[in-house]
Amino acid sequence: MSNDFSSRRQQARARTGTLQAEAEARGEPLAWFDEVYRHAQGDTAQVPWADEEPHPGLAEWIARSGEIHEGTCLDVGCGLGDNAEALSAAGYDVTAFDLSPVAIDWAKKRHPHTRVTYVAASLLEPPKEWAGAFHLVHETYTLQALKQPEQERAFPALASLVAPGGKLLVICRAREEDSELTGPPWPLTRSQVLRFEEFGLTARAFQSFVVRDGDREIPHARAVFVRET
Repeated sequence: MSNDFSSRRQQARARTGTLQAEAEARGEPLAWFDEVYRHAQGDTAQVPWADEEPHPGLAEWIARSGEIHEGTCLDVGCGLGDNAEALSAAGYDVTAFDLSPVAIDWAKKRHPHTRVTYVAASLLEPPKEWAGAFHLVHETYTLQALKQPEQERAFPALASLVAPGGKLLVICRAREEDSELTGPPWPLTRSQVLRFEEFGLTARAFQSFVVRDGDREIPHARAVFVRET
């Protein structure tokens, strides 16, 4: 990552907090996602979570999980498509969605020969045909980008998309229980992540790891849940 890219990324992070606060004040708590992509004007450095490559926590899971990567997969909050493309390359039949139509159009342009189906949709009001339809549901950084009450609604919504016998893979920034919470993003505690067990899923793995960002080491968590047949 060049110094110029890093500088533009820092500017974008500062602006993102402003966009989120303004949208919340207007009573449009989710509008800031699309606004981030619109303000970026085609510059990935201006999208704080877009690194032009799959998230390292996902890339490692694909390489080391021992899973047979096949079947239907839903990539939640896909952004510019790097995670979705990695899942597709691994063998999944991927549908990827984002709340932002700008992000979806941008992802299609970045990946003109893709096998991924990109669509604009809301996690909080997903298409009815997606209910229980996916062998793997993957989300990185979506839950941590939501405040209440939207985050509360997101847990059952995500769980509802997992097919019987299917899996949910969650990757997020992590924080200790009762630690100070500021954002965006709003990192999740272990107990928050494990709330998926309240909605019919069973936790099969929970791992802590660190992602390096320049001189920073950022705590992360990765969890796998299954819906028993």
